[in-house]
Amino acid sequence: MKLKKHGIKTASAFISLLLLFITKLTFAQTSAPAASVNSPTIDEAGTLNTMWMGISYNVLLFLLICIVVAVVGRILKIYDLTLQIQSKKGLDWNRLMAVGFGLFLVVGMYGAYWEYTVQGSMILPEAASAHGQKIDEMFNITLIITTIVFVGTQIMLFTFAYIYRGSQLRKAYFLPHNNTIEKLWTIVPAVVLTILVVFGSITWKNIQDVSVKDQRSALNVDVTAHQFAWEVRYPGNDNKLGLKNYKLVSASNKVGVDFKDKNSYDDLTADEIVVPVNKPVRINLIAQDVIHSFYLPWFRVQINAVPGLPTFFQFTPTITTDDMRTKMDNQNFEYKLYCNKVCGGNHFNMQKVFRVVKEAEYQDWISKQKPYLNDQLKKDLKMAIAQPKMLGLKNKLAFNKL
Repeated sequence: MKLKKHGIKTASAFISLLLLFITKLTFAQTSAPAASVNSPTIDEAGTLNTMWMGISYNVLLFLLICIVVAVVGRILKIYDLTLQIQSKKGLDWNRLMAVGFGLFLVVGMYGAYWEYTVQGSMILPEAASAHGQKIDEMFNITLIITTIVFVGTQIMLFTFAYIYRGSQLRKAYFLPHNNTIEKLWTIVPAVVLTILVVFGSITWKNIQDVSVKDQRSALNVDVTAHQFAWEVRYPGNDNKLGLKNYKLVSASNKVGVDFKDKNSYDDLTADEIVVPVNKPVRINLIAQDVIHSFYLPWFRVQINAVPGLPTFFQFTPTITTDDMRTKMDNQNFEYKLYCNKVCGGNHFNMQKVFRVVKEAEYQDWISKQKPYLNDQLKKDLKMAIAQPKMLGLKNKLAFNKL
């Protein structure tokens, strides 16, 4: 019976090793070059397979480690029983467990170091917006504090487990209660967390509380989210966006612009979002179907687009696309707008180019954009161009009364 169990365990270990070898070999053959942080679009034929092969590799590696630990534990148990049968002193299991804790501490600390050095190098570069620097400061402070607490508590935990391991030479001290220790580990974390929360709330309030004067001076960009695209609208020469009405949405009027509002006539549509550097930009958001999330990671901007509930976010970009290309040594880099809510099957591909340029380049770009009120929309709305004879007046749009 024992031989049968031993054979089953040996076979399981051999199969796991074989599967691990096959998976690793396949993974090496199918892996593609690492995707740029600029383009997370999934290549269904390549990157998706690579992702699943990576998951399989890690799962099998974990199972293999578990089997090795179980086998080593069983071997030690058999060895201990053998010593007892021979009337010899058995293994000191308390010491073995203490050594195991020590090894786990060393391996765990190395794992934490690896996370910081390898995966930590994959974080986003410096924030490309004025408020983003404040957010990064809050994240860095939180990370430093939690790292110190993590390292300190783990070292203390495993060190105490080793030093005060069970022994026949001493008796454990029973400590039912200690008011000083209770106060210490309650008050100190509470104070630290309170400080972090208060400073975080103040930072967020300063970002969100934009004065009416600053809102009026900002460039207004209207962004409407739907599955699976972003519709972008800019104001015309009047620098005012026309009103919208969801009841007016149609194939030609995708966002439901209300042309009873005269400010709608010169609105522009765009395939990308382009904004001038060091100028405040107000993003006006709404969704047509489900909740989407307007996410610009390089600018530390994220806000939900909610059906029926207009929201906005105002920020000031500080680094142009060209400057960021130089910083990242990547001439193909583009800022991207993503949806950060799982909004459906093609959620991953719901993205749009977001360019930051100098003022002169922005003015040149905006002058080339097409009017939202195109010929098809005029036809659908039964609108025509009325040319008033009054001298000095420009052409204006009017509804046909036919």
